[in-house]
Amino acid sequence: RVHTGEKPFACEVCGQRFIQKTHLTIHMINHTGQKPFVCDVCGQRFRHRTGLNTHIKIHTGQKPFGCDVCGQQFRQRTALNLHNRIHTGQKPFSCEVCKKTFSQKSYLNTHMVKHTGEKPYACNLCGQPFRHKTSLNAHMSIHTGEKPFACDFCGQQFRRKTNLNAHVRIHTGQKPFACDICEQKFYQRANLKSHMRIHTGGKSLVCDDS
Repeated sequence: RVHTGEKPFACEVCGQRFIQKTHLTIHMINHTGQKPFVCDVCGQRFRHRTGLNTHIKIHTGQKPFGCDVCGQQFRQRTALNLHNRIHTGQKPFSCEVCKKTFSQKSYLNTHMVKHTGEKPYACNLCGQPFRHKTSLNAHMSIHTGEKPFACDFCGQQFRRKTNLNAHVRIHTGQKPFACDICEQKFYQRANLKSHMRIHTGGKSLVCDDS
């Protein structure tokens, strides 16, 4: 049948045809929602044995797929293939609006929100909408008072990781934002912007087209 192309076993739900009866049986799970494969460790259920086998590696810590360039290891070959694009520079997913390219489809989907203006993630307490789930999660800490990001040096806690990163520079002395005119350096970009007014006389740095 492989050579003849004959597919005598047909799905009664969607009509898709298969060469072997076992392939049809596996396919039917998609329609029934049945999950016959169970993890012995945590009880999570899966439709296919391949899904269970991949899941088991979470418990065992097994990461059999290694990157030949940097040595980083992965549980799944698909994850390794995505990672390899970092080294090859391959970006097969292109934005139809601005032509910017991305290494993963999920990155493209996140980017497209900028063009559509869509804000699908809404706060269930105040209704404020957000473009990204991460922004919603950060916003929720305003309502809960949660400050999950703690400084390893002094213990001060912050709602956002970006605020923690800015704070840590006080301890490390790192000043990544430098003035192009006098080369003075600052912990935060906002401090650099305030400093620039000394050179501009309080005016924004906008090029004159005349």
